[in-house]
Amino acid sequence: MPSYVLLIKWTQKGIETLKDSPQRVELARNNLKSVGGNLNEIYFVFGKYDMVGIAEAPSDEALAKAVLVIGSRGTASIQTLKAFSEAEGLAIIKGLP
Repeated sequence: MPSYVLLIKWTQKGIETLKDSPQRVELARNNLKSVGGNLNEIYFVFGKYDMVGIAEAPSDEALAKAVLVIGSRGTASIQTLKAFSEAEGLAIIKGLP
């Protein structure tokens, strides 16, 4: 199943309702499960982003659906990166002409 890195920033609404974060993380897990995916990890981080998530989904379209639902709540903005495992990345590089 494809993997994704989610770079998450709280919006002003997200900061104002910060104490609701545990419930929001659970909602995000449920959104990903509803499309056949999984939220493997959430890390709270310093710097440009507030959280980093590691997720899996059966397709880019499935992940997009889940992330759009999560983002529509207005408490976080999410930048999504498709991730390739080391083996996948090396296979791509080895296949270069």
